[in-house]
Amino acid sequence: MTQLQTAHRARFASIGSPYFGIMLAIMAVVLILSNIGASKGVLIGPVVTDGGFFLFPLAYILGDVISEVYGFKVARKAIVTTFALSVFASLCYWVVIALPGFDDDYGLAKQAALENALGPVPLIVLASLLGFLAGQTINSWVLVKMKQRFGEPKLWARLMGSSGVGEFADTLIFCSIAASVIGITDFGMFANYVVVGFVYKTLVEFLFVPVTTAVIRWVKRREPSYGRIAA
Repeated sequence: MTQLQTAHRARFASIGSPYFGIMLAIMAVVLILSNIGASKGVLIGPVVTDGGFFLFPLAYILGDVISEVYGFKVARKAIVTTFALSVFASLCYWVVIALPGFDDDYGLAKQAALENALGPVPLIVLASLLGFLAGQTINSWVLVKMKQRFGEPKLWARLMGSSGVGEFADTLIFCSIAASVIGITDFGMFANYVVVGFVYKTLVEFLFVPVTTAVIRWVKRREPSYGRIAA
């Protein structure tokens, strides 16, 4: 192997340290909370979005960190695990709603509030499952392929490039399913929802590239096994 090939070799870490578990836990919590928030339609001036708009990009940033540090196979495990936990949370909501409650006015009002707040969540979870699974998988695959091609340099380029294609796939799939749940009924509002969602999520990820880069470098320096796995 030449010196150039060695310098550009893609390096990753194993998941033996606690860092991966911490990021996976945060990623799962962010997704579960964003699924709840996404059941509420939000109108800010002419902008149509949902209540989870400020949380969801964080899951992609964490996905970038995991993909860059641990590789595609580990990132795929993180995506599947995150969604398994999200589906479990949705099933728990269903059980809570189905359990018989008090039949006084307060109990009935609380039951109605739970149904209105958490009832749509299974459909939101389905939208997230398909959208996030596709988007995160594409995002991780593109990032790792770029790293395998160029090695450690140009981290900013693979973060931005992978985020753009991943977020577009995610937003289109998610909005197509979630639109009717949050009350979007015409094409104009739907187009607004898709465009605003894509531009917002991508812009947030682009603005956070310096932060994401700093976090990735911090984890790489403290991950004992980083560099021992090559692809």
